[in-house]
Amino acid sequence: MFGMGPWEIVLILIVVLLVFGAKRIPEIAQSLGKGITEFKRGVKDVQTEIENNVNTAPPPEPQPTQTTQTTSGTETKS
Repeated sequence: MFGMGPWEIVLILIVVLLVFGAKRIPEIAQSLGKGITEFKRGVKDVQTEIENNVNTAPPPEPQPTQTTQTTSGTETKS
């Protein structure tokens, strides 16, 4: 997992436990979970908004053709 062995993961968990304490870890995990949920909901809302705008966009109007007079007297369309 991410190039870490089991001892590195245990060491990281011990450091987290010492830094934050046993009582704060569940609070931190809960707030982290809420933050991830809100982020996913925001991403989903943005994707839905983009899809709605793409599906309801009017088709582009055709460009009018222009005729120009050349020096030889013939008309060309561009």
